[in-house]
Amino acid sequence: MFMKRNSTVITTWIPVILWMILIFFLSAQPALESDRLSTKLTEIILGLVNQVVPVFGSGTIDYSYMNHVLRKLAHFSLYMVLGILSARALQKSGMTGWKPLMVAVLICVLYAVTDELHQVFVPGRSGQISDVFIDSMGGSVGIFLFVPATRK
Repeated sequence: MFMKRNSTVITTWIPVILWMILIFFLSAQPALESDRLSTKLTEIILGLVNQVVPVFGSGTIDYSYMNHVLRKLAHFSLYMVLGILSARALQKSGMTGWKPLMVAVLICVLYAVTDELHQVFVPGRSGQISDVFIDSMGGSVGIFLFVPATRK
């Protein structure tokens, strides 16, 4: 029984750690590399959307603005997943009630702060309070979505 519980706890924390490593890796990219990646993704996404709704080919869309929006959505989405994974790991570790949700929010906020501090040391990047807010909101939404999923 004890071994099974330990292996469950370990396997639920591995995705959290791997996701944090992914966020760290993305944050460690120098500004030019990060911008190239997000610009390419923006072009691909807008190209796909343009096939369904052909307004993007008309030249009325500001690609720079859309790239900015995509980057902020990426922040939100990455931390939304971190929120879900953290809440799940805490719950599987034996926390009950609201405690795993509150601790998961704390994990997301603290990781967002350290992530932005990390970016201060990456060439061309800077830490932004607004990104901490976006990351924290993403984590909170993930945790909010996790709650009904666990009640089924």
